[in-house]
Amino acid sequence: MFDSLIPLFSITIALMLGAMSPGPSFVHVVRISVSKSRQHGLFTALGTGTGAAILGLLAVMGLQAVLLAVPSAYLILKIGGGLYLLWLAYKILKHAKEPVDVDQTDKPMMSYAQAYRLGLLTQLSNPKTAVVLASIFTALLPKEIPTYYYVVLPVVCFVIDAGWYTLVTLLFSLAKPRALYLKTKTIIDRLAGGVITILGLKLIFSSK
Repeated sequence: MFDSLIPLFSITIALMLGAMSPGPSFVHVVRISVSKSRQHGLFTALGTGTGAAILGLLAVMGLQAVLLAVPSAYLILKIGGGLYLLWLAYKILKHAKEPVDVDQTDKPMMSYAQAYRLGLLTQLSNPKTAVVLASIFTALLPKEIPTYYYVVLPVVCFVIDAGWYTLVTLLFSLAKPRALYLKTKTIIDRLAGGVITILGLKLIFSSK
């Protein structure tokens, strides 16, 4: 039992470092946190965490072997994920010039379920996340995988990812970041949309 905890600890450290690497999920969580509310950001973080757990489960079950054996599957995931990111960027850029109405009493607002779903889809839209997880597991998992790993590793992926983006939400939902966003919304939204566009195009056209 103790011997199986050593690779689990190593995997946890690697996952923590990977979660802190900026990507589409980071851009999305930051934007939701400052443009909507802290609660919306937290539900978005739960969505990204759920996505990480799903990808972690697939990875430990041998997703990398499947993608290597069927290259077309990875190509389909890449194109589909890239198109989703481009759609998300389009939505952000389309509404970049629209001012944020602080008084939302008579206007429909993004629901917590929508925030969760967008976080989940943003995480799942990038197959490279699954490949990175699979690579970490391939390098660090013991040859004989303990049965409890199939439960623990997805939970670890969820806790790390949701925990990190919860911290991001708490930081960027503070008064000063929100006030800065309200003043420079058009610039920030265009920047966020541009970054996500680049990430989407890079995902579609990258060779690996």
